[in-house]
Amino acid sequence: MKKENIKKPKKKIRLKRWVWVVIFLGVLLVLGGSTALFMHWHKDNNSIEKQLNKIDEIVKPEEMPSDDENAELVNPPEEEPIEPNEGEEVTNKKNDYWDYIKIPLINVDFTELVKLNSDTVAFLKVNGTNINYPVVQAADNEFYLDHAFDKSYNQAGWVFSDYRNRMDNLKDNTIIYAHGRQNTTMFGSLKNILNSNWYDNTDNHVIHLSTPTENTLWQVISIYMIPEETYYLTTAFGSTESKQKFLDTIMGRSQIDFGTTVNVNDKILTLSTCYNHTNRVVLHAKLIKKAPAA
Repeated sequence: MKKENIKKPKKKIRLKRWVWVVIFLGVLLVLGGSTALFMHWHKDNNSIEKQLNKIDEIVKPEEMPSDDENAELVNPPEEEPIEPNEGEEVTNKKNDYWDYIKIPLINVDFTELVKLNSDTVAFLKVNGTNINYPVVQAADNEFYLDHAFDKSYNQAGWVFSDYRNRMDNLKDNTIIYAHGRQNTTMFGSLKNILNSNWYDNTDNHVIHLSTPTENTLWQVISIYMIPEETYYLTTAFGSTESKQKFLDTIMGRSQIDFGTTVNVNDKILTLSTCYNHTNRVVLHAKLIKKAPAA
């Protein structure tokens, strides 16, 4: 007589009490950590907002006359535009340079800003973004990653110039950094440049940078997103060949063609921020006009 295969009932798996305690404590730890991070983020943002409000009260950028006799054109194209006579058809496309140099410079009184922070070296304004900030510079590129304008510890950091820059004597490539904050402060709104509603608006293709001694205007020549690297963060070049290679590289990377010309005599401004943990958003512009600060 065959034995019947009798299935034994499965035993219910019961976790021991101490396992449940560990799981519960783990959940509490995660929730507690998230809450602490949120509270810290909120505190940092409140501090930044107060500092921005204070800066807005004391900084009133002044638009200079567009025909300022002290203004100097920088490295203009070899051929000046040919203006057609009345009734004649325009047959040649004018270089945008000749339109952008008509845009007024802005002048900033740095007296109070320097009193608040002696590291203040410039004031930066980028059309089509929230970037309208004083720029600071330290002895390294670390301090202002986690310190605000008032030098208090703050993970939002601030907008800062590369320590190798000379704002009173511009190098081949002047670099300015800031965190890409989710609330769009610092360089959080620099990500706008990758959207068509930003680059399709030609009003956004100029950048104002003022220092205590000079006011400058820059024309955008290239925008792109790229994995983290250091090549585009070179401030000076040892030869015209290496600079030309740099210019060819950054122009070739651009998401769109701005129709600009650039050569080794141009001074470049680079803005850089994080898009995420691995990619960077980059903007390059060339100096087209300058004048002594008023």
